[in-house]
Amino acid sequence: MKICFATNNEKKIAEVKATLGVDFTLVSLADIGCTEELPETGDTLEHNAFEKARYVYDNYGVSCFADDTGLEVEALDLAPGVYSGRFAGEPRSDERNVSLLLEKMEGKVNRKARFRTVIALILEGEEHRFEGIAAGTITKTKSGQSGFGYDPIFRPDGQEETFAEMKMEDKNRISHRGKAVQQLIRFLQAYY
Repeated sequence: MKICFATNNEKKIAEVKATLGVDFTLVSLADIGCTEELPETGDTLEHNAFEKARYVYDNYGVSCFADDTGLEVEALDLAPGVYSGRFAGEPRSDERNVSLLLEKMEGKVNRKARFRTVIALILEGEEHRFEGIAAGTITKTKSGQSGFGYDPIFRPDGQEETFAEMKMEDKNRISHRGKAVQQLIRFLQAYY
């Protein structure tokens, strides 16, 4: 079965492809001829995920899913949250976002945080929602070369390594996006 993942983030595509397995063929925005920037104007993860999925479905007529992910840090009143990708402003930069977060966390005792991913699926016009959460802590320094975003400073609960130190298959088993994608896969397998 072919399904479009409404993102231009190659690292997200690679993560999801690794989780999907052989039952599904992931189609990119480029594959369907979508070259424009997808709208993302909401103040919640749910709003942004559905806005992107609806845009692709309405303009290209293909069943698709989109995600939005936020890092919610307790000591920062759940910031950066929905603004995680543009926390340090434009142009978007993982490096600057991580540096700003570490700066804001200086001197904070409570380093608890969680990643939350919401996936919006539009399948033959019907909308479905999936959510995955990974709880953990913000480290004091960056560690690891894998992953992207805040992965080098996020250590999931019960683990010795940050997401950026883990092999992709290990991360996908316990990550927020991995959990949401696993729900999506179970739904699609039951649907088809």
